[in-house]
Amino acid sequence: MTESTRESWRVVDEYLAATLLDDDPTLTEAHADALAAGLPPIDVTPLTGKLLHLLARMTRARRVLEIGTLGGYSTIWLARGIPHDGSVVTLELEQLHAEVARANLERAGVSDKVEIFVGRAADSLPRIAERGDEPFDLVFIDADKESSALYVDWAIRLGHPGTVIVVDNVVRAGEIAVRDTDDPMVIGSRRALELLRSDPRVDATALQTVGSKGWDGFAVAIVV
Repeated sequence: MTESTRESWRVVDEYLAATLLDDDPTLTEAHADALAAGLPPIDVTPLTGKLLHLLARMTRARRVLEIGTLGGYSTIWLARGIPHDGSVVTLELEQLHAEVARANLERAGVSDKVEIFVGRAADSLPRIAERGDEPFDLVFIDADKESSALYVDWAIRLGHPGTVIVVDNVVRAGEIAVRDTDDPMVIGSRRALELLRSDPRVDATALQTVGSKGWDGFAVAIVV
């Protein structure tokens, strides 16, 4: 993979975003504030954010579960895609990240739709299940890749027939297909894909993507 290839991917991403997306100072500021606070630059791209927004609208989601809040960039996209009486439950490990996200959600005017759980998702997910709330219509998984299979299992359990599950970053620059890898993130992503293939509760596919963040991809599943 050459540097010129990566540059071409970036240019195409910028063209698509400029052609299809409106300028949005709130989202731009959310991204900038996350970087200024020292959060890692691993937000979804604007094009991916718009995809999540459209999926929320296409599925007519009222309840969304997001595993991995970071600075709230993707959370804003999701919250804007659900009705005024809908809700997003988002899970974040780090207290600092959650604080940045809260400020960004407030500025975006969607904080009333969003509930943030701070702590390990493996601990928060059972707490959510114990509340007995309505099932989720859409689940976006973008957290530690080592636990992806666990998160997929919980997404299925907390969903209903027709729930859509999106698992981000499953291709890992092609490492997903390297059999003897010892990368725990790749191994975790592979286990999630294997679960999506073998579990009779879901039907799934996955796509490779290239763009400003390089070579990766995502899986999409539906609870059956």
